[in-house]
Amino acid sequence: MAEKKVIAVVGATGAQGGGLVRAILADPNGGFACRAITRDPGKDQARALAAKGADVVKADLDDVGSLKKAFAGAYGAYCVTNFWEHFSGEKEKTQAKNMAEAARTAGLKHVIWSTLEDTRKLMAPGDTRMPMLQEKYRVPHFDAKDEANAFFAGLPVTYLVTSFYWDNLYAFGLAPKKGDDGVYGWAFPMGSKRLAGIAVEDIGKAAYGIFKAGPKYIGRTVGIVGENLTLDQMSEKLSKGLGIVVKYHAVEADAYRGFGFPGADELGNMFQVYRDFEKEVLGARSIDVTRSLNPSVQTFDEWLAMNKSKITLA
Repeated sequence: MAEKKVIAVVGATGAQGGGLVRAILADPNGGFACRAITRDPGKDQARALAAKGADVVKADLDDVGSLKKAFAGAYGAYCVTNFWEHFSGEKEKTQAKNMAEAARTAGLKHVIWSTLEDTRKLMAPGDTRMPMLQEKYRVPHFDAKDEANAFFAGLPVTYLVTSFYWDNLYAFGLAPKKGDDGVYGWAFPMGSKRLAGIAVEDIGKAAYGIFKAGPKYIGRTVGIVGENLTLDQMSEKLSKGLGIVVKYHAVEADAYRGFGFPGADELGNMFQVYRDFEKEVLGARSIDVTRSLNPSVQTFDEWLAMNKSKITLA
């Protein structure tokens, strides 16, 4: 029997990485083995992965030496950062650079870099529709990832462009809130435009599909999405799926940026980009390509049926 190809998965106990780990472990005859990379192999999530057959390895994105050890001997790696741990575009770029250096040192045969588009390229330099953040970004967690693409140049890399996680409804506190009238409401600066969304579990499954395809996607950018829906459509589906009344309130981006929670300015800019550049954002992501990589990709209704118990209604 041929030796399995080892995929080193960064962020193995997180959202995207966890989905890929589970996809690999769910396919024991697929020819791949999982090396789950985490900062803390002793935490419960890491122990659970080890119990299911993953090789759990300690490494830190801020320590390039630890990454080189973690990538050594692997066939490929899934590289992802978590902007929301530190809110720094510059730190994201440094961490991406460390992963790219480790991948180059290890001589990996296939790297997937989880990236996003540079929103600054959608606007003229002097455009004043939204504020610049961190001095030079429109949407730092988008723009910095796109800048970091350059670190992976020359590697056998696939650039994976993801979409808004529906899981943010419970993981990021974006679920509708109950008003005094008993109606649940949520507000976004999206107008009537569609939001490209996906179940985070399906990102990992799509990444696994890319690895299984061999060299087909090396050197390519692949945009994935589960479904494109307006917030009114999502509200209707939430109302039906949760058995409550959900109403969407379209607000201006300036109002959203002023909500005051950590990251409100970042998300306000992001949703404004989704609204103002719907054609470009949706055009960069393909449901057909996503389905070819992951035939079981979920619709919003299917995701909601599986995850409604996780959504806290307050």
